[in-house]
Amino acid sequence: MRYSQNVVQGALFILLSELMFASMGAAVKAAAGLGLPNEMLVFMRNLLGLFLITPLLLRYGAGELRTPVYHLHLMRAVLGLSAMYCFFYVLGKLALADGLLLKMTSPIFMPLIALLWLRESVGRLAILAIPVGFIGVGLVLKPGGDLSWVALLGVLGGALAAVAKVTVRRLGRSESTTRIVFYFALNATVISAMPLLWGWQSPTPEQWALLVLVGVMGTAGQLLLTRGYAVAAAAQVSPFTYFSVVFGAVWGYLFWGETLDWLFVAGALLIAVAGMMAVRGGARKPLPPISQSDAEAT
Repeated sequence: MRYSQNVVQGALFILLSELMFASMGAAVKAAAGLGLPNEMLVFMRNLLGLFLITPLLLRYGAGELRTPVYHLHLMRAVLGLSAMYCFFYVLGKLALADGLLLKMTSPIFMPLIALLWLRESVGRLAILAIPVGFIGVGLVLKPGGDLSWVALLGVLGGALAAVAKVTVRRLGRSESTTRIVFYFALNATVISAMPLLWGWQSPTPEQWALLVLVGVMGTAGQLLLTRGYAVAAAAQVSPFTYFSVVFGAVWGYLFWGETLDWLFVAGALLIAVAGMMAVRGGARKPLPPISQSDAEAT
C-alpha cells in the first residue's frame, strides 16, 4: 500500500513511536527492578507482535508463507532477538537514557555492513559517520572512568540490530513485507519461548501489568514507526527517532531521579549526527518498502 507523502505527518508518527519505545523501555526497567527475568520480558514483547501479524497473514492466505530463503528469515530472527536481549538487559542496568541511546548506535554500523555483505555503494559521508559515532559512544561511556561491560553490551546490541536490518534489506530483494514480518514474529516468539523452561517465574499482578505494557507499547511503537516511514522519506524523518532518548531522560528523571551530565549530552549529539550522516550517505539504490520488522530490530 502506498501512502500520500507528508513530512509533518511522518515526523509526528515518528515522535509518537519514540514516545512508545521510551515508555516500553521504562516498563522494562521497572519490571527488571521488580525481579522479572529478561527471558520473560523478551518473550512477551515477541508474543504480542505475533498476535498482531497473524490476522494480516490470514488476510493474504497461507500461500504467502512459501519462501526459498527461510535460512535468511531464521538468521534475521536470531540476530534481532539477540539485539533485543542485549537491549532489555542494558535497560535494567543503566540509566534509561543511556540504554536508549546505546540502542541508537545501529545506524552507524549499517552502511559498512551493507558495503561488505551486499556490496552496496555508500557515500563518504556514511563512512565518516562511523568514527564520529564512536567518539560519541566514547563520551557516553565516560572517558577516564571504568569501561562498563554493560555499556559495551549495549553497543554490541546496536551492532547486532544493524546486521539484522541489513538482513531484512537482503530479504527485500525477493520476499514480501508480510512474509518478512510474519517469519520474524514467529521465529522470535518460538526461540524466545525456549529460555522460559529455566527462566519462568509466576508474575505478581504488578509484574503482569508491566509485561503487558512492554508488549503493548513496543507493538504500538512499531506500528507508528512503520507508518511514519511510509508517509515520509527516511532521510527527512529519521532524526526524530533520537527523541526516544529525550523521552527516556524525562521518564528516568521522574521515576528514578536520573540526571544527565555534559559528557552524555555531547555524546548523544555526536551519535545523532552520525546516525543522520549514515542515513544521508547510505545505499545509493532504492530500498524495499520498510516493514514492521525492519522498522525496529528490537
